[in-house]
Amino acid sequence: MNEWIVETQILTKRIGNKKIVDGVDLQIGKGEIYGFLGPNGAGKTTTIRMLLGLAKPTGGSIRIFGKDLKREKLAVLRRIGSLVENPSYYGHLTARENLEAVRRILGVPKSRIDEVLGIVRLSNEANRPVKGFSLGMKQRLGIATALLGSPELLILDEPTNGLDPSGILEIRELIKTMPKEHGMTVLVSSHLLSEIDQMATQVGIISKGRLIFQDSIQTLRARAQSGIELAVSRPEEAGRLLLSVGCPSERTDRGIVFRHQSDDNVAAVVKLLVERGISVYRVEEKKASLEDVFLEMTGGEGSL
Repeated sequence: MNEWIVETQILTKRIGNKKIVDGVDLQIGKGEIYGFLGPNGAGKTTTIRMLLGLAKPTGGSIRIFGKDLKREKLAVLRRIGSLVENPSYYGHLTARENLEAVRRILGVPKSRIDEVLGIVRLSNEANRPVKGFSLGMKQRLGIATALLGSPELLILDEPTNGLDPSGILEIRELIKTMPKEHGMTVLVSSHLLSEIDQMATQVGIISKGRLIFQDSIQTLRARAQSGIELAVSRPEEAGRLLLSVGCPSERTDRGIVFRHQSDDNVAAVVKLLVERGISVYRVEEKKASLEDVFLEMTGGEGSL
């Protein structure tokens, strides 16, 4: 049985007559990098704010580390680090001074500052005023702040938003080290499927407030199966013939497309059609991308 670090049941947030989050059942296992994916405005940030006690649910329940968040809020939040929206910092202070201000509130040892600066690779910039940092460096400092209290759960809301390709790569690689090197479970939200694909082990997809997919990244990738498109002389007849031998197909502009298990399977289909007098003009592999699957799931509300 999985050890759920985060588990919600019918989590709902209503503003006026509109459900911003609609009956969401999250399940995040220990040591996972859980990619929380959805178009902008789908309900990701509102869900995260409820997990952090920053917004009150209209209905449903939240259990984190097996504890009811409503009843044991302080005990739960002490074990969570988070970066929601833009990191806050004092621009005139150095990275070390910014971390020291938070360290005093948390009451953790001073040595922890050097540890987190090392984790986010800012040790060489520790004594520079933060106002001179790049956006990517500021994001890494925000993550360092979230790590100060040695959290068991790290929640990051759109941590690569606005970064250039090099900054995105830095944050992505940093996130991927968290479970193995630091024993953390990570919840990271994004509207970019390509980012989640490259770092997450589990994926939850939210659209219009509802969780429409929750499984492993491998399961999501399996939905992007390749198909074989055949340009044939008599598509309708070809489709009926393939269906009669247990190989369903779909019509396309140029013919039919069917899922295949192997090259031998493709050869057998082509042979069968030719033997029945159906001309095969072209054989082409058509592979659905993860982006195609995402667009299909969210009804066309794509990532940017």
